[in-house]
Amino acid sequence: MTLSAPWLHIALDELLLGVSEIAGPAFNPRIALYDATVGLAPDDETPWCAAFANWCLREAGFDGTGKPNARSFLKWGVASHPVPGAFTVLWRGSPGGWQGHVGQLLGRSAMSVFLLGGNQGDAVSVAAFPLDRVLGYRVPKE
Repeated sequence: MTLSAPWLHIALDELLLGVSEIAGPAFNPRIALYDATVGLAPDDETPWCAAFANWCLREAGFDGTGKPNARSFLKWGVASHPVPGAFTVLWRGSPGGWQGHVGQLLGRSAMSVFLLGGNQGDAVSVAAFPLDRVLGYRVPKE
């Protein structure tokens, strides 16, 4: 993987667009595009972090997991060091459970990872997560 990580540039473009959920029964058509990448019905209420990750990869010319669950990224690509653009999988609920979150790594501190991802605060955004929730870092196979 190069540090240029084209999928990260695509995610940054989406961040600049200000993509976010629409309250009520309506849905954001941009999020529906992400959902379609993993076979989800057009909706912005269903968790869509993995759909966003898969969409960014597809737009950059790479295969993603094709699955709507964040932990599917743990078996995708290859393990990586924490480099910018690495798909970072976090546990939600419990470390051994099925729930998770996935976003693209922007940076780390002693206590946190900073991810650019979808469905963070109901939007494409940058958010900090505790470092001890990280299950793995993954990048596409070359």
